Amino acid sequence: MDQLSLYLPGILLAYSAFLLAIISPGPNVLAVMGASMSISRTAGLALAFGVAAGSLAWATLTVLGLSAIVAAYSAALTVIKVAGGLYLLWLAYKAFRAARSNQDFNIKQIEGSHRSQLGYAAQGFIIQMTNPKAALAWIAIVSIGMQKGAPFWVGGIIVAGTFALSLLIHALYALAFSSPAMVALYRRARRTIQTLFGCFFAAAGARLLISRD
Repeated sequence: MDQLSLYLPGILLAYSAFLLAIISPGPNVLAVMGASMSISRTAGLALAFGVAAGSLAWATLTVLGLSAIVAAYSAALTVIKVAGGLYLLWLAYKAFRAARSNQDFNIKQIEGSHRSQLGYAAQGFIIQMTNPKAALAWIAIVSIGMQKGAPFWVGGIIVAGTFALSLLIHALYALAFSSPAMVALYRRARRTIQTLFGCFFAAAGARLLISRD
């Protein structure tokens, strides 16, 4: 119980960073929105499951990779934290820039309305796994929750929790954005939401850069 209380703040912060990252529209979120609006709600849900499976794969690979690197090189965690912190600050910059921009986000259209549900799930998995920014994002998220000397179960909790969050949030997107009214509501609140994202990413990035753990 004492160990859990020691690592819980970092785990919860990692969950928070991941949650805000997937709420902010990216290729995966826009694909789920597009499938729900232009094809069907079930297609959006299948795509959401595929995206969540991709998140699980990225999280597992990152935790295993970082654990191996840190075990081999004691100074590696410091380098990883700096890289993760700088990436979070970059996300903060992008969020603030998006909040100031007059350009709205565009729903990504999904081609092929005759795919099976498994086909849409496979497409969601591919979208998530081929996102070139995913590796940096996962390094930042995992390095927030993994302190120096953290046991392996901490990484397991981060993997399981982020998978559950990914499945839940993307499924909610699929359900909500089968209605055009939700898109209009999101567009009206876009600037406020992006500003809040920027504040969180800036704080999380600064925390990683100044952390001594």
